[in-house]
Amino acid sequence: MRLVRWTPDDLVRRLDDVVAVYGEAMGYRPDLLEARRGYIATHVRRPGFRAVASLTNEGHLAGFGYGYRGATGQWWHDQVHRALNAQARQRWLAHPFEVVELHVRPPAQGHGLGARQLRALLAVAEGDTTLLSTPEADEEKSRAWRLYRRFGFVDVLRHFHFPGDERPFGVLGRDLPLPPPDAP
Repeated sequence: MRLVRWTPDDLVRRLDDVVAVYGEAMGYRPDLLEARRGYIATHVRRPGFRAVASLTNEGHLAGFGYGYRGATGQWWHDQVHRALNAQARQRWLAHPFEVVELHVRPPAQGHGLGARQLRALLAVAEGDTTLLSTPEADEEKSRAWRLYRRFGFVDVLRHFHFPGDERPFGVLGRDLPLPPPDAP
């Protein structure tokens, strides 16, 4: 397995694979995946876009992650902005890097791939803070929640509902940069 940094063109070139991994990891219906395809294709042109991918020795996509600088006028950013008070907005949304997607194919999960992807992505992120959202789950049982907590992400919003999704989400954040991997 090798971890590589992707340019926007690299991600677009592998968009079918990206959408397939996303669908497997999130369990979304095919009609929702088609809508995501269009969003992802536009995300690659956002300021501060960064992406990483985990490729098997045969070149198959095992996982990926990407994000960009959050700003007013972006749907996710504006949803979170409306839900926060002025102090929290200043703390978290002044210069954020938003981790938009971080996924690993289910058969490849549980081997540290998500952690390597997240560390690599945040190492090249532009911003003072980083934010992400993840479906609410039992923090002891959810690999995603355990991963984010290991990386020092804290609660920004809990049980938050984004328009168009009936599931509650946690919005998590942490300061950047990350400490070196061997730091306590």
